[in-house]
Amino acid sequence: MNFSESSLDAERTAWTPPSPRPEVLHLRRGGTSVVLDLGASGGPAIVHWGEELADSTDESLRGLAVAARPQRVSGGLDVTPRLSVVATPAAGWLGSPALEGHRSGAGFSALFDVAGVQANDNRAVVALVDSEARLAAQVELRVGSAGLFHQRITLRNTGDTPYTVQSLQLAFPVPWDATELLDTTGRHLRERTPQRHAFTFGTHLRESRRGRPGADATLLLAAGRPGFGFETGRVHGVHVAWSGNHRVLAERTTTGEAFLAGGELLAPGEVVLAPGASLASPWVIGSWGDGLSELSHRFHDEWRQRPQHPARPRPVTLNTWEAVYFDHSLDKLTALADAAASVGVERFVLDDGWFAGRRDDTKGLGDWYVDATVWPAGLHPLIRHVRGLGMEFGLWVEPEMVNPDSDLARAHPDWILRGRMALPRSARQQQVLDLAHPEAYAYLAERLHAILDEHDIAYLKWDHNRDLVDAGSGPEGVARVHEHTLAVYRLIDELKAAHPGLEIESCASGGARVDLGILDRTDRVWTSDCLDPIERLANQRYTALVVPPEMLGMHLTSPVVHSTGRSVGLDLSAAVALFGHFGVEWDLTSADDDTRRRVAAWVALAQRIRGLVATGRTIDVDGTDPGVDVRGIVAADATSALFTITQTETTVAYPAGRIRMPGLDPARRYRVAVLTPGRDAHEDAGQSALEWASQTVVLTGRELAVTGLRPPVQLPQRSTLVELTALA
Repeated sequence: MNFSESSLDAERTAWTPPSPRPEVLHLRRGGTSVVLDLGASGGPAIVHWGEELADSTDESLRGLAVAARPQRVSGGLDVTPRLSVVATPAAGWLGSPALEGHRSGAGFSALFDVAGVQANDNRAVVALVDSEARLAAQVELRVGSAGLFHQRITLRNTGDTPYTVQSLQLAFPVPWDATELLDTTGRHLRERTPQRHAFTFGTHLRESRRGRPGADATLLLAAGRPGFGFETGRVHGVHVAWSGNHRVLAERTTTGEAFLAGGELLAPGEVVLAPGASLASPWVIGSWGDGLSELSHRFHDEWRQRPQHPARPRPVTLNTWEAVYFDHSLDKLTALADAAASVGVERFVLDDGWFAGRRDDTKGLGDWYVDATVWPAGLHPLIRHVRGLGMEFGLWVEPEMVNPDSDLARAHPDWILRGRMALPRSARQQQVLDLAHPEAYAYLAERLHAILDEHDIAYLKWDHNRDLVDAGSGPEGVARVHEHTLAVYRLIDELKAAHPGLEIESCASGGARVDLGILDRTDRVWTSDCLDPIERLANQRYTALVVPPEMLGMHLTSPVVHSTGRSVGLDLSAAVALFGHFGVEWDLTSADDDTRRRVAAWVALAQRIRGLVATGRTIDVDGTDPGVDVRGIVAADATSALFTITQTETTVAYPAGRIRMPGLDPARRYRVAVLTPGRDAHEDAGQSALEWASQTVVLTGRELAVTGLRPPVQLPQRSTLVELTALA
């Protein structure tokens, strides 16, 4: 299976085997309905996924199923094919199939019949068999507590010869009027950049062949009514909860079917099922809403209900990378720890450079022993100092990678993923260890357990700094991404089980491994290596379509951003980092006393509002002037909210037109106040000249959402914080 027992598998509700088998299944929960026609030609078919059909009866649901069945048309098959839960060519389906496979080049055809159904109000398991092809399948469909629609298929080889699986994917039908697509793309330092397309006839395909989702992967593939935004417009989207190669697609057929689909992308021969063996696909998860915000809230609400979801306040974190890079010394790092503690930092993370031979990125990776030449007394003096200041200690690791110039690679070249005699093309002077190799796995597990056993470490920053290229078990071996990914999951699960309370961050040269498969095991992601607040605005907005904000690493940066060279103000950097897991990526020993005082004020604000960030609803406001970004978080009980008004560039309207602040209780009255952390009130000239910012103003939630208020006149790269507090 592609998942260990995690929250994605954890619901264990009682089954009610229907007797006799119903014609239609209605799964409903969290405002979502899924209707399954069990009598459809070609196999069970989803006839509705979306808004809850609260007043439907058994009779009307049967009518809904019948109403969705297509008629025969000229020039087509005598029975018009339709999209079923396991659509295959043998059933007449000529679109992208759910299953492709063969037995040594033969036995490619599959046609499943329903063998049994188990169901309750929100979950169903449909058992399918093809006795001729000697295959069995089990399709799991579940509507989660917040209305997310989960699907997974497990395929079993019931024959006596091996069966090669080429592809296995799940389909989610979308309304016919969903004629616009949204996905994301990007690169290192610019992940999850949105792009839109017309949803026309044919297939829009996005694939990741990088052994991880990749910086250019789409976190979500969404289809909606033309012009859908964050606040309005019906939209449906799917996400593949898998950290290896994957694919998502949107397809519109001339037989009147429109759907989104996703699953793992398998290399040739990567999964060959022996007789009796089975393969479980990753969970593919669908959400919908009137606007992208409602769609994203389903992800956030359901993810937050997992038993392992971080429950304690997110510690303000300082990471040492951009402060010292590989220049490690006890004096330098203890001084940095002192500076961090003085501004209120609660977790101090030592980044790359602490282990044997690691003076730059060309050597040492894989030799997971503390470098005695740099740390003659080990890490203990630094950890004691950090802990003595009241901070937790965290450590950077990159367990899946190895430098060829390392003792590990020299001793065990056979542990490196490769498909040929020669090593794959290098990246960052490193290769990838084969965690599916039992000895390589045992070595890494032993080293990581030993480090955690010896040191008081509360947090691992788990990095993954290169794509997997030509990833196999050795010359003339088998493709290995699938088994490698499962091994990574297993290793993380084992470490967390053995070290209760350990938190792990998923970092992958920034945000190149952001998915709910890895996030079901880790406690946050590093959203991007780019800390430029202007660049981060879009990145954080579109990452939060799926990931709750408290799991997004957001740090304020140095005055000159390392990744872009842009000079940025402290207030802008901190304001953009505020609506996430707040931290610092900066050599604070270089900051003067006044700057540290201002940093401390922002840290204090982040600590004050982190409960709001961890439980509230994200708000992204549509319709603002180009150059003005408005976003916020509203408390779950709507008693308070915080919004940022960020000026990214100058506007044509001068002063800019009014901006709205939606998401509040329409009937409540809210006091509107500008926050100025680390500055005197109204220090900004634009705010001081704005009447509502310099006096007490009270507006209803409806007035704020419908009419709004004038934003301050700001220079580019400035941000204003507005706090809204409900009056008794």
